[in-house]
This record gives sequence, structure tokens and C-alpha cells, in this order.
Amino acid sequence: MLRFVIRRLLMVIPIMLGVVFLVFFIMSLTPGDPGRLILGISASQADVDKLNEELGYDRPFFAKFLEYIVNLVTRFDMGRSYQTRRTVSGEIVANFPYTFRLALLSTAVYVLIGVPLGVMSAVKQYSVGDNIARVVSISLAAFPSFWLAMMGILVFSLWLGLLPSNGVDTWKHYILPVCISGISSSASLLRLTRTIMLESVRQDYVRTARAKGVPENIVIWKHVFQNAMLPIIMTVGIDFGIMMGGTVLMETIFSMPGLGALALTAIRQKDMPVVMGCTIFLSGIFCIMVLLVDLVSAFADPRVKAKYAK
Repeated sequence: MLRFVIRRLLMVIPIMLGVVFLVFFIMSLTPGDPGRLILGISASQADVDKLNEELGYDRPFFAKFLEYIVNLVTRFDMGRSYQTRRTVSGEIVANFPYTFRLALLSTAVYVLIGVPLGVMSAVKQYSVGDNIARVVSISLAAFPSFWLAMMGILVFSLWLGLLPSNGVDTWKHYILPVCISGISSSASLLRLTRTIMLESVRQDYVRTARAKGVPENIVIWKHVFQNAMLPIIMTVGIDFGIMMGGTVLMETIFSMPGLGALALTAIRQKDMPVVMGCTIFLSGIFCIMVLLVDLVSAFADPRVKAKYAK
């Protein structure tokens, strides 16, 4: 099993290098320069060139890239923001709790809606509840999350005045973004749970348990659901990593601080150290979540254990 973990950790290194190089290359191709964006259009070209030289922006691409990688590997230094001159690590630490809280709560809503409805649809296949659940899941998959967010603001904030539409001052500010993000993502989990449960409920061990007179609740939750739980856990773990990077949409619409909003603002301002820092941090979290999912599947799947047993 140690070989399995080491192999997965080694695979993270080329992935992270590829992500860093790709984002660094794309940012170097975007028009504009930080000196002009910081000083404004009224500044002279000499002042702009001087600021770009101080920031190190005018250096060749590979020289900047290699220096960034060396500083990151040897000193864990992500540089300083062009705009605020604060360390990128400090910016990430200040904004990460909001992103983590939003992603965690959204994942909780996503699981609490998708899994029970998926189980109910599989157990009561072709019933009225199953048909309603399938229609709802297809409808949620068809409507974009940004449209649902705007409709939520229109109804609950403007018309009814029940919930705030921006900020993170109180727990009420999280209700709309968390519910909309979780509900819009629950459609895929509902369909996955339903499909897996339908495959498991037709197995021979289920018919044997029912023939022995085992209560239906125990058959469904102890036998069927436990055997179908592994792919659900893997999907939820990966989706949580995706939500960490995908909160930029909700953070932008609801004017919430977070890594997504920080990265989007940095892209607009061509603040490369902040963009690179957010990308590396979020990519690292996603790789960690994938590694944890692989470890869970390895411990639960005897075939993986047998492969790395010797």
C-alpha cells in the first residue's frame, strides 16, 4: 500500500508542473502589462517601463518561469502581488476560509439532496416520486447555475427581501450561494446514485436477503447502499475538489471574498503572482482530494490491496 501512495504522490509532480507552465504561458500571452494597469492611462511610457522593470515583468518568459519555480520549490515563495505588494501566501490565507466554507456547505447540500433522492428513485423505480425526481434532475442539469443564482437574487432578495444578495457578514449571506450551488450540482449525484442503486438492487445477494425475510430497510441501507457507497464517495470527493475551484462564479455573483474572486480580479489586473498562487493552491487541493479518493478506494477494494500487497 505504501507503493500505491508513493506512486500517486509522484504523479502529482508532473501534473502541477504542467498546470503552472500552462497558466504562466497563457498569462504571458494576454494583452496589457501590470505597469500600465497600476499607473493608469495618463502615466508616461517611461514610468510604466520603469515599474515593469521593478516588478520583473519585462524579463524573458523562461527566465521568469524558472525563477518562479526555483523560489517556489526551495523557499515556498509565491512572490508578492503587483497591486497590493502583499505576499501571495498572505492573500491566499486571508481568502481561503471563505472559499472552503462555501465549498464545504455546498457539498453538504449536494449530498443531502442527491443521495436520498437517488436512493428513493431506485427503490421506487417508475413511481410518481421517481418520475418527479428524474424530471427535477434533468431540469437542474439544463439550467445554468449562474441563471439560478440571478433568479434567486431576484426572488429572495429583491422581491421578497428575505435574504441578502452580497457579502459574508452573517450566516444568512451564505444561504443563497450555498443552496444554489448545492442544488444545481445535486442533479448529477442523483442520477449516479439512482443508476448504482438499480445495479445493486438486482444482485443475487439482495434477492437472498429478501427471501430470508430481512426487513426492507435493512436490505436497502445495509446491503444495497453500502455496496453502492464507494463510487458515490469517490464522486463526492472529486466534486468537492472541483467546487473549491468552481466557487469563482458564486463569489462573483454574490460579491463574496474568496480565492475564486481573488483569482478573477488578479486576471483582470494581470497580477501574475496572485494568479499563479491561486492556481497552484487550488490545483494542489484538487490533487490531494483525488489522492484521498484513490486511498479510500484502495482500502475498500481488495483487488488494489492484492496488487500492492507484495
